[in-house]
Amino acid sequence: MIAIIDYGMGNLRSVEKALQRVGAEVHIITRPEEAAGAEALVLPGVGAFGQAMDRLREAGMDALVKSWVADDRPFLGICLGLQLLFSESEEFGPVQGLGIVPGRVVRFAGPAYEPHDGEPGLKVPHIGWNQIEVVRPHPVTADLPKGAMTYFVHSFYVVPDDSEWTALTSDHGVEFTAAVARGNLFASQFHPEKSGQVGLLMLTNFVRLVRERSGR
Repeated sequence: MIAIIDYGMGNLRSVEKALQRVGAEVHIITRPEEAAGAEALVLPGVGAFGQAMDRLREAGMDALVKSWVADDRPFLGICLGLQLLFSESEEFGPVQGLGIVPGRVVRFAGPAYEPHDGEPGLKVPHIGWNQIEVVRPHPVTADLPKGAMTYFVHSFYVVPDDSEWTALTSDHGVEFTAAVARGNLFASQFHPEKSGQVGLLMLTNFVRLVRERSGR
């Protein structure tokens, strides 16, 4: 069973349906004790970093995520669920994050996003399909086609202190980390549940990882 954390800031149903489509048994949880018996944990999310951290702490979900990842149990973070893993965010901050991945969350900013020579500059938030590049293989990215595209909706991006965390990159005026991975943890800035066949492939790979980890 895969548990999806509900802390009031995620598009839970689309994530739930996508995982079910690739054959997973899924439950949405609102309290840490409801994760008992789960084989994997999913942290989705959209919205403000600080508010999300407050809600995770209020529900005791911050401790659950930290202990889960520390035990190297299968974990999937999506969009804000990636950013929350980091040490801090500059969004209305700095605001302290979970501190699982050393690094910061920063806003797209600079000349590329400003009007110049009659051109409007790149838009922030970054919304739409972008190509991703594999820089460090992981079971979740197995068999990704060359030139794979995924769907993004974000104004901030993550900057790990250690580049070894970066599994995928993309580009929106600056090359940025599109996903991090280590052990049984995988977290993406893009939305795999909204990324068509490429996203379903990664979710299928995640479910396979969960089953292999649990010996099924």
